[in-house]
Amino acid sequence: MNRSSILLATALLVHAHVNAQALGGRTVYLEEVTLPGMPGVQSFAWAQHNGEWLILGGRTDGLHQRQPFASFLAADNNTTAYVVDPVGLQVWSTSITSLPAALVEQLQCTNMEYVQRDTTLYVIGGYGYAASMLDHTTHDRLTAIDVPGAFQAIKNGQPLGPHFRSLADPRMEVTGGYLGLEGDHFHLVGGQRFEGRYNPMGPNHGPGFVQEYTNAIRRFRIEDDGVNLTIADYQEVIDTVNLHRRDYNLVPQVFPNGTTGFTAFTGVFQYGQDLPWLNTVDIQGTSYTVVPDFEQLLNQYHTA
Repeated sequence: MNRSSILLATALLVHAHVNAQALGGRTVYLEEVTLPGMPGVQSFAWAQHNGEWLILGGRTDGLHQRQPFASFLAADNNTTAYVVDPVGLQVWSTSITSLPAALVEQLQCTNMEYVQRDTTLYVIGGYGYAASMLDHTTHDRLTAIDVPGAFQAIKNGQPLGPHFRSLADPRMEVTGGYLGLEGDHFHLVGGQRFEGRYNPMGPNHGPGFVQEYTNAIRRFRIEDDGVNLTIADYQEVIDTVNLHRRDYNLVPQVFPNGTTGFTAFTGVFQYGQDLPWLNTVDIQGTSYTVVPDFEQLLNQYHTA
């Protein structure tokens, strides 16, 4: 199966009539679909509008290499914005390099946090090589994208700039976390700040790096009048044990008492050993509860 098919069949869950699996009276169908021009990308941000998809960022080389000299190469950053029509089997694309330099650097990186509110896609942070720093970095930006406007620009070869707005804020300097939206409040949960080139041997080997987990739930509103962006009502709660996780899955949840929130599933890594967490954390606002008897043995990394 090629990477385009994997993207369609597993990441975005295209429904059809192959490989059915019953789930409590419901059935999920997955089918491989080949779509000419479909990009093979990993760890991208995406939004949808009228049944079509916007794809930004991520990497074109799949899972990163383990050697520092070959890992997260700039040449494999995805510098193309795509619009995909999965029904009409069409793909449109354009380079993002016409955007301001700070935006280009952020929007070609990997493991950004993102969520769509109405017709706006909000993208936070992300990790990758930044030419302005001559090094790999975690970006400190919140970027708002007008999804219908970006669709039209990409399809018609028009400038992208009018549909992108951004601000710099050190509280947004996160990669590998998760961004959830409940009501008017955004929840930036977990993740890390990573500076320098990846090295599985640790921060004191080779070129070295700085790695700081956020260990946090960051809750805030984004005030957005279509021109100006403001981060408001910011709150942060830190737990260096139970919130010490990244590259995981955060999903909306309805709890047994009927209230709503999120559940953070497992993630990596435990202190002192390269093993994932197995428990989950239920989140409501800035309050959270660890579920110690939950054991997730598969899919600890961020998956669709």
